[in-house]
Amino acid sequence: KLKALWSFGGGAGVIPRQGQFITISGRSGSQKSGFALFWVRKMGLPALYISGDMTPFEATSRLAGMETGHTQADIEQWWSDPIEGQVYTAALQDSNISFSFGNPITEDALIGELNAWVEIHNSYPEIVVIDNLMDMEGCAEEDNSALRGAMSYLYGLVMDTGCTVILISHATDKSDRGESLPGMPASRREVKGGIAEKPQIMLSVALDPDTLEFRVAVIKNRNGPQDPSAKTYAILQAYPEVTRFGEVHRVIPHWNVKEIA
Repeated sequence: KLKALWSFGGGAGVIPRQGQFITISGRSGSQKSGFALFWVRKMGLPALYISGDMTPFEATSRLAGMETGHTQADIEQWWSDPIEGQVYTAALQDSNISFSFGNPITEDALIGELNAWVEIHNSYPEIVVIDNLMDMEGCAEEDNSALRGAMSYLYGLVMDTGCTVILISHATDKSDRGESLPGMPASRREVKGGIAEKPQIMLSVALDPDTLEFRVAVIKNRNGPQDPSAKTYAILQAYPEVTRFGEVHRVIPHWNVKEIA
């Protein structure tokens, strides 16, 4: 059921499959959360997005910008207007994404959200997004035992429920490559916490601050090509003000709710 938006890794044809554990890693400011939100929305599948990193307004305004093509500045200005604000309310009605907010993200809270979802829908969500690893309980100090425990728990969640779990995580800004080439994806060894054991697919993303080119490297792939060095990558064009990603230097047409679904 999952759809790959692009052939990640320079045409390698990396296609995610239902019931996999996928990570999206990047340095600070790399648009990893925006990319995850955009990707999940484009899939159009029922998704539970658990955020310890975004505020409710930030998450919903990003989604509204994606749906309407309005910038974040426009949304902030008109959201509370009794007439103009209806545009955003209508744009969000057809979204299959449900949000949960809290920091830290605890196992009990996650279980509670899943149980509530099952109570309402009589099934698990197709996708669960965890944003992000360092916001999970005990992981903020990058304690290796806590990180390993969190990764094992999320992998077990995939196995027990059949959900696709997408975990967002950080890569170090302090490596030589991170300091000299901030617009290039981080290698597998630069992903914080050494979390490469459990996921089936690991993506490393980066945003060029000058051109807004968004680069996606496949640093782990159990079922196909991979480049742990992240020197092979696909290039997209980022539009952070509307939380969209597309082909390089191509102007994205104005999408409406029906077109994006």
